[in-house]
Amino acid sequence: MDVEKLKAILAALKGTDVSRLDWTDGEERIELRLGHPPAQTAHHTHAAIPAPQSTAASGAPTPSAAAVVSSSPAPAPKADSKSFTVNSPFVGTFYRSASPETAAFVEIGSSVKKGQVLCIVEAMKLMNEIEAEVPGRIVEVLVQNGSPVEYGEPLFRLEP
Repeated sequence: MDVEKLKAILAALKGTDVSRLDWTDGEERIELRLGHPPAQTAHHTHAAIPAPQSTAASGAPTPSAAAVVSSSPAPAPKADSKSFTVNSPFVGTFYRSASPETAAFVEIGSSVKKGQVLCIVEAMKLMNEIEAEVPGRIVEVLVQNGSPVEYGEPLFRLEP
């Protein structure tokens, strides 16, 4: 891989909440894991990073409107000894589907497999797919579609 291209990718990620990147460009493949993953959360992310288009592109990310902090705390999910939550790895906007015209990735009662996409959290204009780290069944969707979410906020409640 071209070292300059790698430096450009790392510069584009600097200052963002992206902690993992899988990128394939023709025969080249790169997998980056930055920083330390959040402790004890059940989530997995893939960030879709566009390739740098020109050397004149600005290297500084612009703040997203989704970074506004909500003044009212989210209601706590029902505690169940068998269930677990999938939490947001970013401050951003929660989406249940890839576009308004498509069906939600999962519904209440859906059985999910490890690695299956549950939702998207848009952070800093990047669409981050949140995947199940373990198999389970969706018991509750804790966030409304299009709502802002905070780092660590529970998104789904699942049971094994």
